[in-house]
Amino acid sequence: MTASIPGESETRAGSSHEVPRRRGRARGAVTLAVVAVLALTACGQRPSETAASDVDKPIVVGVSLPLTGDFAQPGGEAKRGYEVWRDMVNARGGILGRQVEIKITDDASNQDTVVADYTKLITQDKVDLLLGTFSSLLNYPASAVAEKNGMVFVEPAGGAPKMFERNFKYLFFAQPATAPHQADVFVDWIKSLPEADRPKTAAYPSQDDPFAQPVIESMRKQLEALGVETVYTSLYPADTTNFQTVASSIAGKKPDLIAQGAVFEDGVGLVRGLKQLNYSPKILFQTSAPSNAGQYSDGVGVANTEGVFYTVSWNEKASTPLNPDFVAAYTKAYSAAPAEDAADAFAAAQVLQAATEKVGSIDQDKIRDWLHANTVDTILGPLSWGATGEPKGRFLLAQWQSGKVEVVGPADVATTKTVVNPKPAWK
Repeated sequence: MTASIPGESETRAGSSHEVPRRRGRARGAVTLAVVAVLALTACGQRPSETAASDVDKPIVVGVSLPLTGDFAQPGGEAKRGYEVWRDMVNARGGILGRQVEIKITDDASNQDTVVADYTKLITQDKVDLLLGTFSSLLNYPASAVAEKNGMVFVEPAGGAPKMFERNFKYLFFAQPATAPHQADVFVDWIKSLPEADRPKTAAYPSQDDPFAQPVIESMRKQLEALGVETVYTSLYPADTTNFQTVASSIAGKKPDLIAQGAVFEDGVGLVRGLKQLNYSPKILFQTSAPSNAGQYSDGVGVANTEGVFYTVSWNEKASTPLNPDFVAAYTKAYSAAPAEDAADAFAAAQVLQAATEKVGSIDQDKIRDWLHANTVDTILGPLSWGATGEPKGRFLLAQWQSGKVEVVGPADVATTKTVVNPKPAWK
């Protein structure tokens, strides 16, 4: 494999009020060490095929997660989501009559380590099934290990376009849509407004991140086609901490809409900068940052969350299959509401479980073929995939209202009919 992909953070943190560390990310090509490990990865007989007949042993699911390092916050939430799924499945009798065991290793948010981890899980630990790690940065090389060994790889996070440009057959992304389609539901809301109420001008600042940037770029192109004039664009480094210059440049253009490709700290930083300048746009959209629940509201102030839009894969109030059970089990286990990262991990495990049960074995090719041909009902809603594992669905449009999050689109899954527009001034 020869490839390069910058780091990414698909990032919805938990409901803890502890602000996560800055999610910096590595840049440049996958290191030579990664390539070397991939080159040594065993092919041949898959370990899952040798373990399938032993019904007295648990089904072992192998996972490497960033439990330390830059992605520790979402990695920890993914671990919780996987473990809640395991406990719920085992309470119901397991999979194929066998209890489920999850073998989790810590990749320390490192590409070299994640490759080594998945290589060991497959070739030495001989796990029966695999689930993905967090972020495109880590899932990009990890999925290559799985593909080389012919093992299904269901990832809970990893929507950068490069993930799906390699024509992999065993890769499946268990979220509703890839990054370029994440903002489609927001554009649809803009289209639904009377022409006189639509924004006339827009500013598009974005972190240099392979998940956030495609969201904003896609939105810009769609809104320009609607006649919304672009008055400002910028791509700032991932380690940017001072947003006064960006905020000043935007405020000078006085755009009706600000759409920011934000991870977390940069989203908070821009709001603080705009607030200091006393410039409040009519509409504010940010990727990822507003979904950090209490951490976001603590960072910008609860009153300043009012009217902020973002898109999201999951909603705590959804009546999707098993969602109330998942929320109850998570809340009981951790004394907190689930984070979106935990829900995405739970959904990825649901996908793998459904396919395994439908084919009646842990045969990797049969699981792969079944997933390519079918739809799986998950707590995120129904998921289905294209030929290279990209999902075919749509995200939800969420908005902060009165200190909490409501889903405002699409209409058939909205939790309220109210949409705050325009956004009130900063407090």
